[in-house]
Amino acid sequence: MVKLKRYTVGIFVFNEVEVLDFAGPFEVLSVTTSPQSEDKPFIVKTISQTGEIITARNGLKIVPDYSFEHAPSLDILIVPGGYGAEEIEIHNPVVIQWIQNQAKKVEILASVCTGALLLAQAGLLDGRRATTHWMDLDRLENAYPHVQVQRGVKFVDEGSLLTSAGISAGINMSLHIVKKLCGPDIARQTAKRMEYDVDLDLK
Repeated sequence: MVKLKRYTVGIFVFNEVEVLDFAGPFEVLSVTTSPQSEDKPFIVKTISQTGEIITARNGLKIVPDYSFEHAPSLDILIVPGGYGAEEIEIHNPVVIQWIQNQAKKVEILASVCTGALLLAQAGLLDGRRATTHWMDLDRLENAYPHVQVQRGVKFVDEGSLLTSAGISAGINMSLHIVKKLCGPDIARQTAKRMEYDVDLDLK
């Protein structure tokens, strides 16, 4: 029996984060299991700057597992989007520096929706292909001219760095991460468990 590697996943949450941006990847990675052993290859935790309760879009309250200071070492970091990313955290130097520091340590750094703007602000998308919510593609292209903006795709895989289009596209990207790290069979099983229709061979 082959034992899957275990990955510690951090999902950054903040006030006015788009709910499905973080909840979609959380669901995908949390329910993923090995069919042979029922081992969970992903240990998923939420992280905010201070660790205090945050209020997501439309009033959902979230109690993060960790603050920046007390977060464990991560293998994967997911940066969601929403109004809080594009209008608040993008101007927060503590957040931008934390993302820059994590990018040097993690195996995979991924963004959902306008989380790509935070990665771009951190200089991590320069010279790379990337995407974001369709409403913000022009902003990404105009504000960060060194980013190779991709249109009409669910996500972009640049090896250790992935970006997805808006909101539900983060689920597609997360299933792709499962496929990338655990294989297509486990990714298909995860999608089936979620009753999520996706062609794992297509972007």
